Amino acid sequence: MAQAARIQRSLLSLLNSDGKDHPVENTFALVTVVLGAIAAFTTLSPSLHLVSSWVGLVGIGSGLWGQFISSTTGERFLLIIGLGASGFGFFLGMAHGGLFGGVIG
Repeated sequence: MAQAARIQRSLLSLLNSDGKDHPVENTFALVTVVLGAIAAFTTLSPSLHLVSSWVGLVGIGSGLWGQFISSTTGERFLLIIGLGASGFGFFLGMAHGGLFGGVIG
């Protein structure tokens, strides 16, 4: 009978901890994490400063809006991780040349 009491947990059930579906909020959380990862990993090459700064800026914007509309703690957790990575990528991209470095001015 122990098998009957076992609950299946997935990533979406961790994000939807209140039992309701939140497709928009979950999408913002996952997009922010992906953008943050791209922004952080493109800082490894200083020649990709345009990518890291722009993707970081978009990740910061989506993360802030996701925080504004988030419903559960799981969503907020992923949003903060993505915001940190996006901010890291954005600021290092700015240090390596900025949003328009070499293209304008």
